[in-house]
Amino acid sequence: MPSLDQLMTLPGALAAFEFSDKGELVNGKISEGSSLNETALDLLSHVCVANTSIATMQARGWENMTGDKGFYPVEGFSMIGLDWTTVTHGQFGVVIENDKADLEAAYAALA
Repeated sequence: MPSLDQLMTLPGALAAFEFSDKGELVNGKISEGSSLNETALDLLSHVCVANTSIATMQARGWENMTGDKGFYPVEGFSMIGLDWTTVTHGQFGVVIENDKADLEAAYAALA
């Protein structure tokens, strides 16, 4: 389980957060000067759970229809925006600035 403090040390980290399986924000840290706030992290938490659910449905459907394996279970995803990217794994996520993002480091820290 990653610590939010550890996630906040990633290059370009704007926020790190933990969310419940229902999408509720459990805990979050936001870098000073970031335009993000707790309301945004709560909404982002819900988006993470919703997207993971949809990706899980697609992965299971693909495996069942094609017989190909290895797509399920879905453990996390990335959502790329214009200025920042969110990377999740399990019930943890980190928001990082695109121009400073090291996605491999974010995945490693979350795994």
